[in-house]
Amino acid sequence: MDADAKKVALRMIPYGLFVLTTDDGKGTLSAATVNWVTQASFGPPLVAIGVKADSHGRHALSEGAHFALNMLGKDQKDVAYTFFKPTVIEGNKMSGQVYHKGSTGAPILDSAVAAVELRVTSIVEGGDHHVVIGEVVDAHVMKPPAGRPDAAILEMKDLGDTVFYGG
Repeated sequence: MDADAKKVALRMIPYGLFVLTTDDGKGTLSAATVNWVTQASFGPPLVAIGVKADSHGRHALSEGAHFALNMLGKDQKDVAYTFFKPTVIEGNKMSGQVYHKGSTGAPILDSAVAAVELRVTSIVEGGDHHVVIGEVVDAHVMKPPAGRPDAAILEMKDLGDTVFYGG
């Protein structure tokens, strides 16, 4: 396989930016920017997310666990960059971002434009990322979009010409 062609072709897949937040049930919270996300089913509503296999968030996710996927708006580049680094918890803030617990107990960022709470239904382990399938059990819209909902989301391409993930 031509490595350069593979890299270019895979980078043509559009990536939204989201913050996946977890609570392991023992008081350890984590948050990370993720971008391998897609809706996988309408009924029941399922979302598939690629989660780095050795991440803190992945360790908190077991079948039956709850977590949140926080949607970032176009003006939230700083939030995306914040969660590229390990999470720091201070009071009611995750890495400086105020959060509250959702109906499942999953942390929800107050600054996110929207969030969904999910229950892990399965995990496919393989490679350096595991595919976590979560069923949406609650949804929140903090800042309703003015136009198309998918146009309101921060995308990888919005971070500039040198930021890529994948390939």
